[in-house]
Amino acid sequence: MASPTKKTKKKSAKRAPSKRTSPARTNPAKASAASGNPAKVRPATARDWIAGARLRTLSLAVAPVALGTAIAYNTLGYNLAIALLCLGVAVFLQVGVNFANDYSDGVRGTDRYRVGPSRLTGSGAAKPRTVLIVALVFFGLGAAAGLAVVVLTGIWWLLAVGAVALVAAWFYTGGKRPYGYAGLGEFVAFVFFGIVATAGTTFVQIEQVPLEAWLAGIIAGLFAAAILLVNNIRDREQDALVAKRTLAVRLGDLPARILFSVMLASAYGVLVPFALLFQWAPAVYGTLLISAPVILIVLLARTAGELVLALKLTSLAALLTGLGLAAAIAF
Repeated sequence: MASPTKKTKKKSAKRAPSKRTSPARTNPAKASAASGNPAKVRPATARDWIAGARLRTLSLAVAPVALGTAIAYNTLGYNLAIALLCLGVAVFLQVGVNFANDYSDGVRGTDRYRVGPSRLTGSGAAKPRTVLIVALVFFGLGAAAGLAVVVLTGIWWLLAVGAVALVAAWFYTGGKRPYGYAGLGEFVAFVFFGIVATAGTTFVQIEQVPLEAWLAGIIAGLFAAAILLVNNIRDREQDALVAKRTLAVRLGDLPARILFSVMLASAYGVLVPFALLFQWAPAVYGTLLISAPVILIVLLARTAGELVLALKLTSLAALLTGLGLAAAIAF
């Protein structure tokens, strides 16, 4: 007859595995700490910080400034110094937004279920405070470039526009009620990285905004919104788990994919007036060789990897469309 002690040990041995938690479901930093093996979290390298800047998103900054400057040049002439400062504002704010997003999502725990590339804060590779400081530095650089534009042009009310842009950059995922968690991210991207960036670049150089600047701003804005939307489509299921109600979460999977397709198609629709007015503008439709397959990828994608590819290609199409149209307008 087996002793009671041995039976107790056998039952304990059977129950022991149920106490374990799968590390795949937790933040890597927390999983590492729980396991008692801190070596699993590798400190961020220079390459990690460069990746954290998300350089592929800089097409959102470069394209509208190129378009705005080309329209200024075609209308009355351009100012190289102011154009470069506008580029600085756009690039610094975009990088600042990326690091601020990394910080805010990381401290909220939103990146716990992330399926895309790992983030500095969420992975535990960098301290949240360090990531926040880097974000604020880039915001500061953007503000300094914007202040220089104001000083050179003497248009002091632009300080208010700059202040609103900084607030929008921070509250995308920062603050108690970030608008990115309420499905408004794509709209704000359309406004600031489309219309404001393009028309604003034209205005500070020639102090007027021709119709072409508004139309070009719509094209840039549609691409900017599409880039953010495909990113959120990729993260839709994970965002829903942490109450991040992006536009993709609110609409649902298929409607969000259809909206992405409509955004890209609409950008090429707005291109029609330019094709009629400028000799080389029809050549910009060549970027459909990228955008058309992207639409198919997004509509049919079943994996996160396919949507990451779509994100990269959309960023490339945005850059080439913006630079191509700018060249057609200027030359």
